[in-house]
Amino acid sequence: MSVSLLLEMAVSADPDRVAVVDAEDRFTCTQLRALSDGGASVIDQSGARSVVYLGVGGAMLPLLIFAAARARRPLTPLNYRLSEKSLSELISRLPDPLIVVDSEYLSRVSPGRNVMTSADFLASCSYADPMHDVADAGDVAIVLFTSGTTSRPKAVELTHSNLTSYVIGTVEFASADHSEAALVCVPPYHIAGVGAAMSNVYAGRKIVYLPRFDPREWLRLVEAEAVTAATVVPTMLDRIVSVLETEPQDLSSLRTLAYGGSKVSLPLLRNALDLMPDVGFVNAYGLTETSSTVSVLTPEDHRIASSSADAEVSRRLASVGRPVPGVEVQVRAGDGSVLAPGETGELFVRGPQVSGHYQEIGSVLDEDGWFPTKDVAMRDDAGYLFLGGRSDDTIIRGGENIAPSEIEDVLVEHPLVHEVVVVGVEDREWGQIIVAVVVPEPGADPAVDDLITWARTALRGSRTPDRIVFRDQLPVTSTGKVLRRLIVEELEAAPSVKR
Repeated sequence: MSVSLLLEMAVSADPDRVAVVDAEDRFTCTQLRALSDGGASVIDQSGARSVVYLGVGGAMLPLLIFAAARARRPLTPLNYRLSEKSLSELISRLPDPLIVVDSEYLSRVSPGRNVMTSADFLASCSYADPMHDVADAGDVAIVLFTSGTTSRPKAVELTHSNLTSYVIGTVEFASADHSEAALVCVPPYHIAGVGAAMSNVYAGRKIVYLPRFDPREWLRLVEAEAVTAATVVPTMLDRIVSVLETEPQDLSSLRTLAYGGSKVSLPLLRNALDLMPDVGFVNAYGLTETSSTVSVLTPEDHRIASSSADAEVSRRLASVGRPVPGVEVQVRAGDGSVLAPGETGELFVRGPQVSGHYQEIGSVLDEDGWFPTKDVAMRDDAGYLFLGGRSDDTIIRGGENIAPSEIEDVLVEHPLVHEVVVVGVEDREWGQIIVAVVVPEPGADPAVDDLITWARTALRGSRTPDRIVFRDQLPVTSTGKVLRRLIVEELEAAPSVKR
């Protein structure tokens, strides 16, 4: 099945429904299809073998997703925050691309490329002859580059089959009523942005775009557009909560708030649950290679865990829930054996939405189709999945493997700690030592000794931080992932940190 058929089905169900809202622009399902069909013709006539989008997103993202699918060319949204050099390197790895770029980023594209501004592309779509081709299920639909914070970015290839399997497996067709609207503010080059565009069109839910996140504008749009569902990354949730603490808002329309992309601290989550008691929270875990979400902690899971007196049940608030339909998971030991519930190892996933295929590298699936996520994980007896961070982030201190998340979960509960990340720094005696980088609560000045004592009450001595340093903020990606390698590099370049 082709990605373009998702839009066809939406048109057949409700052709005049508003599909996309982007500032003053509003497009019905029929208008979006007409523009996509015209866009396919523009792409085909350009002679390009692939399509690149460089911009903040909004309506351009679903338009290009469906237009590229019609033209049977893969689409690659790129991170507009990258330097001209980095962008040039990534673009050079794509076959004969047509580059569609928001005008403010035009200067970052090297001369001599096959380039159109987003405005020109949109205008051309309106008068181009429609093209109604349908891609094969096995064709590559989307290529996304991994963040590349520790190595050369890898180009993940997602086929039409991968993406439509994700959408059909997690969303019921035309299940949304006319009152439903989804507020999308994740960037277009993130798999969550791609997934949101397809799944909301398929569900029949109006998509309201906020390309540049601002917490007050986010809250205003929730009320103005009667938003019923939204997706945020942890840094966005933190900023929304900060506003709500001092400026209560009318969120009566909001039924579901999904969060993901990186770990959310329990104090922040509890605060959000208290401030938005009528909102159903969803923790969605997935990867680029899995076409988005593979595991979900549902609103009911949140309610039960947050109110339970049973320690085994309440701790599930820190989990990423259970696998979505069609996805299988295994936790494996280093020798490849499958571990029992309660044991910690590497998470492997399998299912039709899982790609595991990279440009220039090929497939990394094993012979049975399992993808190694590189995430440390554990499943409890009820099948809830707990993540312990990336396997690459594991600290090896004196020969003992230590998951940073175990220490972070303890320190972040200290009343004077707002955020914390724990990393391993090279040490001549221990191999690595444990360094906790702490962002205090506003106006707070926690003492190092108090934090060490706090950690020691819950952790054995070998897992207590060797050093603690303070920062005003943590370096993060646009999707909220902490740049651990950057922190380590800074610490190793300036080792005189406080104990």
